[in-house]
This record gives sequence, C-alpha cells and structure tokens, in this order.
Amino acid sequence: MTPAARISAAIHLMDRIQAGELADRALADWGRKNRYAGSKDRAAIGDIVFEVLRRKQSLAALGAGETGRALLLGYVRAHGQDPETVFGVDRYAPPELTDVERASAGSVEAHDGEGADFPDWLWPDLARSHGEQAQAIAQAMRNRAPVHLRVNLAKLSREKAIASLALEVIVGEPHALSLSAVEVLEGSRKIRNSRLYKNGEIELQDASSQAVGDLVPLKQGERLLDFCAGAGGKVLAVAGRIAGDFFAHDVDPRRMKDLPVRASRAGVSVKQVSLRDAQQGPQFDTVLVDAPCSGSGSWRRDPQGKWLLTPEKLGHVVDLQKEILDQAAKLVRAQGHLVYATCSLLECENAFQIKEFLSRSTAFSVAVERHFTPLSGGDGFYCAVLRRD
Repeated sequence: MTPAARISAAIHLMDRIQAGELADRALADWGRKNRYAGSKDRAAIGDIVFEVLRRKQSLAALGAGETGRALLLGYVRAHGQDPETVFGVDRYAPPELTDVERASAGSVEAHDGEGADFPDWLWPDLARSHGEQAQAIAQAMRNRAPVHLRVNLAKLSREKAIASLALEVIVGEPHALSLSAVEVLEGSRKIRNSRLYKNGEIELQDASSQAVGDLVPLKQGERLLDFCAGAGGKVLAVAGRIAGDFFAHDVDPRRMKDLPVRASRAGVSVKQVSLRDAQQGPQFDTVLVDAPCSGSGSWRRDPQGKWLLTPEKLGHVVDLQKEILDQAAKLVRAQGHLVYATCSLLECENAFQIKEFLSRSTAFSVAVERHFTPLSGGDGFYCAVLRRD
C-alpha cells in the first residue's frame, strides 16, 4: 500500500472509532476484510490510528474537525507534510482537499491542558496531583510507549537474557526502574516468537509495573494473594524473584484464563481461589490489590481510554476501589502487608484513596509510598505498602 492509501484506510477506521467502536476491534476487523494488506501495512495503519488517538485533541485543531478525514488531515500537517501530496494523489488516496479544508489549518497552544492532548475536565486533577510536572507528564503521554520485558530472574540473569535476545536480533538494554526490566530498542515484533518468551524466561511487562512488583514485601516461603489478579502479571513478577506460596483471585474468573499457561511457562504454581475460599482459609502474609482504575497511567498504550473516561465512570471506579480495599484488608494477617497499586496518575485514586482507607482502618499504617510517571521511563503507577500493626 502507498502512504496515501494507508492514510485513506486510517480515515475509514477513525470514522468507525469516533462512532463508538473499540480501536482494537476495528483494526482486527479491517485486517480480516482486507487481506490484500500485508503485515507491514496493517502494522503501519495501526500505528497511525493509535497516534491519532493519543493526539486527537491537537490533531482536531490542526484539521478543524473530529471526523476521520479531519483528524488525518491534522495528522499529515502535524508531520510537516503538504496535504496536497497525500490527498487526491491517486485512486487509492483520500479524495483531494476542498477549498474549505485548504483554508482550515488551525494552531495548537501548548499551555495548561491545551496542546497536551489531555481531557479538559481532567486537567485540574492532573495538575493537583503532579503540580509543575503535570504539563511534562501530559506531553510524554502523547508519545508511543516503550516496549519493556521482565526477565524471569528465577531462570536467568538480565545480562544473559539481553545476550540471548541479541542472537535473535532483538536488541535491549537494562532499565533503571527494576533489576528485572529490559527496554527493547529493536526487534519488538519478534518477541512472542523468541525462544526466551516461549520458555518463560521473559514476559512483556512495563518497567513501572515491575517496580511495583519489586515493592511487594514478601519473604521466602510466605503466602501471597493477588486479589485482582487478571492475567497474573504482578503475581508472576513477584514469583520471579522470591519463592513463596502464591494464590490468585479475581471477581471475574474469566480474566484469569491465561494465568495457568503463563504460570506453567514461568515454572510457577499459582492456585486460583474464590473470595469465599480466601475468607475461610488462613490469612495471608501479603495481599496485593492491583486495583481497577481509570488506566490514566497507561493511556499511551490505550489512548482511546483517555477519551472514553467520564466523571461518572471515574466516580464509579473510585467507589469500587474503596470496596475492594476494605475486603482485601480483612485477609491480611497481623504484622502482614496490604499492597495497593493502580496504573493511574490521579490523586483521587491514589494517595487520597489510601488516606480515606487509613481513616477507616486504623490497624494499618503506611510503610512505603511511591509514585511513578512516564517521566521515569515507564507507565504511570502508584503503590502504597501498608502494614497491619
């Protein structure tokens, strides 16, 4: 496909997404129905769509509208291209520009939330949460997220992993956020077919997420419950550095469907338990709550989520976090730990949530509290380690 044809495809996809379709679903459906497009074309079109979603607010200003065509016109202008070299250049290109479109080039102011491609209604929350860093954080969120690997340190060292990956033309370097973290510089699309991945020696996992796993204060042989396990990334990260007795729970067990395969590949045993089983058994040394959240810290990877979040949805998730914290706290033994984490940048889901919890649960105190933002090279995360006194 020509560059202009890729833009034309992206216009069609953005129209579907703007109409309410999920981006991943629209891209997968387009790929199935357009078999003529090779893997490189599909990847390139996907990259365009996700960049448009990350920068939708500013591209809408440059293209003077929020239709797929206007957003891609803004995309072309943002990349310093003359739209006349893309629109109307051949039969597969988008139709040529109208006189109105030629005169429509707007400008973007980069102050407060403007030009930072952050929802206007959320900007005060981000500024309150991060002060002078808010603008830099929002700007960083406009760019594609780096690809990070977690080395399973129970199987091999980070240095050996990097050397072995290089043999498969996957170039990586150590990442400062965690002793298990590797940032991939070249060959990221080869990872899932690599020998190390298939052997459970590496996993795809953001470096900030790994750093949160490093904060879990589990000792050799102790019992850990991952209370909102999902696919199990956090419990597997902890199991990669310490031998223990591992349990996983999720309110929707279907979210854990990939966990047995991942655990087997990593050489780890993780027992899935219901809430009732967890409540009736002995209390745990550590309960990890990787709570449902706005996902604002990972909007580089899920940029559509940035525009789908509403005040009502945020209020609902804050209430849910409160309920989960109260449930999980009852499962922690005396002198044990409750670890609360979110992939959120917002104070209302993070420090404020913990402050409110401590006012209700005076048996707990804060042992460690950490904030991670894209400025440190990973996703936005928050982690509080609470000790039951």
